[in-house]
Amino acid sequence: AVFAGLQEYVEAVSFQYFIKTRSLISVEDINKQLIFTVEDREETTNTTSNCNDKQPHTWSLKVTPVDYLLGVADLTGELMRLCISSVGNGDIDTPFELSQFLRQIYDGFTFIGNTGPYEVSKKLYTLKQSLAKVENACYTLKVRGSEIPKHMLADVFSTKTELIDQEEGLS
Repeated sequence: AVFAGLQEYVEAVSFQYFIKTRSLISVEDINKQLIFTVEDREETTNTTSNCNDKQPHTWSLKVTPVDYLLGVADLTGELMRLCISSVGNGDIDTPFELSQFLRQIYDGFTFIGNTGPYEVSKKLYTLKQSLAKVENACYTLKVRGSEIPKHMLADVFSTKTELIDQEEGLS
């Protein structure tokens, strides 16, 4: 349960970081956020010292490289949803930006291939589906974007996404 929670944390933090910076947060930066310092009060029997001396204690949690990769793989689903919702809001530039970003992530995962943990290869399939949906949205915007009124683009993409899911047995 802890590992799944860490992956969800990586997904959330990396999504927030992407929205702010349009880049991917590193595992080192995530681990820096998981260092906590707590000041505890220790009672001392020495009457000359202050009875309320504070001793700092540091607690940290480490995200492993595998949990980081699995969290980034989950991030791609959020980015795919961001792409589709941005089209529905009339934002035509974001899908192309997300397509490039997702392609870079996918290319990075293909370098790992089947040499990584089993969970990585499982999530690679979902990542590929998210990338295909974003690239399909970009294709539709480029080829048919001028034919479809902006307020109807979201309907077109949601219908196409449902068809892709049905073809691959997801719904």
